[in-house]
Parts: sequence; structure tokens; C-alpha cells
Amino acid sequence: MPNYIARFSMLTILIIFVALPMTGCQTAYYKTMEKVGYHKRDIMVDRVEKARDTQEEAKEQFKSALERFSSVLNVKGGDLEAKYKTLNAEFEASEKKAEKVKDRIDSVEDVSEALFAEWEEELKQYSSASLRNNSEKKLNATRKQYKKLITAMKKAEKKIEPVLSAFRDQVLFLKHNLNAQAISSLQSELVSVESDVALLIKEMEKSISEADSFIKTILQE
Repeated sequence: MPNYIARFSMLTILIIFVALPMTGCQTAYYKTMEKVGYHKRDIMVDRVEKARDTQEEAKEQFKSALERFSSVLNVKGGDLEAKYKTLNAEFEASEKKAEKVKDRIDSVEDVSEALFAEWEEELKQYSSASLRNNSEKKLNATRKQYKKLITAMKKAEKKIEPVLSAFRDQVLFLKHNLNAQAISSLQSELVSVESDVALLIKEMEKSISEADSFIKTILQE
């Protein structure tokens, strides 16, 4: 197939997919993608990569937000309204990254469930017992590593909410208390926030490492 035709076909598929309602369209999407040789395993790898990259971005955003909160709250004087706007912008950016992390993890779970269900069903189609057993072993091994991956991803995701809550509290408090005393009282809260961010970064890095390991293994199969 000429390259321009292949590109046109893929573009057409993507346009159709975007136009479809998100709920309940995944099965149709997978079938459509398979027709052009892009199977669930390929989609799974792609989504794990995107989830990993999004977690990396979220990790950097929360580090940046903490640094900004620390610098803004520790600097005496200045425009209090401007300080509030700066911190609120950091909070909103962090909130968006958190939502994106959740969406990426959900998309990994969706394609993984579809892939494993298909794999299980295809085991019944083998006439060769040895080939079936070999495929079943690979399925079990992939499931085992996937479980480690999704557990790490969700554990990291759970560490996000305490940080977001702390940022949210500080922004809300500052919004209605634009004075030097409010700034001073928030400084003492930063210690616990720093601890939460450190835990979040640690779990994010573990999850990113698991994603790299999973991708490497599944591509070698």
C-alpha cells in the first residue's frame, strides 16, 4: 500500500474515532484499528507509554508547584493579590495534570481488559496443545507483570490527592485572607506538603520504572 494511502486510512480512522461518543465506542475502535494492522497489544504499549509520560509530567508539575508555593510564601511583602493568582495558577495546573494521569490509567485498564479477554478466547482456537500451552504461559506472565504495573500506577495516583488537597486549602485560605498574617500561617503548613510531595514523587518514579519494564518486556515477546 502506498504511504500516502496508508496515512489517509489512518487519518480517516482517527477522525471517525474522535467523532464517536467516548462511552461504549472502545470495542468498535479496537476492531477498526485491527483492520489496518494496529492490534490491542500495540494500543496497550502506546497507552502505557502515554501514561508513563503523563506521570513524568505530573511529577515535574508538582515539584514546580511546591517550589513556587515555597518561594511565594517565604518572600515578605509584595502584592498579595498577585501571590494568590500565582499560587492558584499552580494549583489549577496541578489539578489538570492529576486528571490527565487518571484518564491515562483508565485507558490502560480498558485496553488491557480487552486484550486479555481476547487472548483467553483465542486459546480455545488452538489445535496444537504445545502452542496453546506456550501462549497461555505468555498470557499469565504478561498478566502478572501488568498487575505490578497497574498497582504501581494506582498507588502513585493515590498520592496525588493529599498534595492537591493541601494546595487547594492554601489557595482557598489565601483567597479570603489577603494579608501578611495569612501568609505567615501558611508557611507552617508547607512542611507537611513537602513530605506529601516527596512521597508522591517516590511513587511516581516507581510507577514510571514499572512502565518502562513492562514496555520492554512486551515488545520482546
